[in-house]
Amino acid sequence: MSTVDVISGADGEAPQPQREPQREPLRFGRIVVIGGGCYGSWYTQQLTRAIRRGALEAREIVVVDRDPDCLVAGRLAAGRYAEAPVQVVVSAWADYLHHWLDGGASAVAEDVMVPSPLMPHLCLDWLLERAATRWPGRAMHVRPLPATPPVPWERAAPDGRHYVSFATWTCPVNCIEPAKCPATRDVRDWSMPVTITRFTETEPSVRGAAIFHCEHRTYGVGMIAAAAIVNADQQLASWGADGPCTMLVGTVSHCHGALGLLALS
Repeated sequence: MSTVDVISGADGEAPQPQREPQREPLRFGRIVVIGGGCYGSWYTQQLTRAIRRGALEAREIVVVDRDPDCLVAGRLAAGRYAEAPVQVVVSAWADYLHHWLDGGASAVAEDVMVPSPLMPHLCLDWLLERAATRWPGRAMHVRPLPATPPVPWERAAPDGRHYVSFATWTCPVNCIEPAKCPATRDVRDWSMPVTITRFTETEPSVRGAAIFHCEHRTYGVGMIAAAAIVNADQQLASWGADGPCTMLVGTVSHCHGALGLLALS
């Protein structure tokens, strides 16, 4: 995937990724945006711009928020997303993921999730719930990582989850992680999916990894393939059928990530 240029937006808006000319539009079935507040409204705005300018096609854009009066809902009522098939679903995020993902990989083959930078580790939570439903008599929990990931910044949380970053500085929320890092002004020679996969391979206590890569696909919007999440559940089902196992679950971009070790007895 090539990077896109960034140009200044009008009326004091944040810099906007410039449309790449003469490209076929990206095509998706359902785009699920997590949260309808400040982040979700920005993503929805960018998706609408991409559709308007011929860079994106989608059957529907679903914004999930517990608040029926969230920012996206207000802007939708005001006609701000007239060019895009935007709808707001009032639901807790975890509940919506069950409704959306439990149908299997074929049902979500063309779907993607747009995560929020401050959301919980929803992919790990969904896998835990699926495992609990599949094996009601078995114990499962999130266990601390067996070693410290080899990244410049990392923090272990009290609940066993781990947060990692290649940045020791504050990144703008709309950074598209280009090949040349805007902060260092040098080549970005790191990638979290590669690093965490290699880290997993050095840990004999870990059966394998499910790495969900949030890729910046169009107009600065990062997306995770829904089928990848569902396929990880099938992999866990296969490993778990053999007996106790651990799976490292990571939701990551090139620069940042949330990790958790799902331990199944």
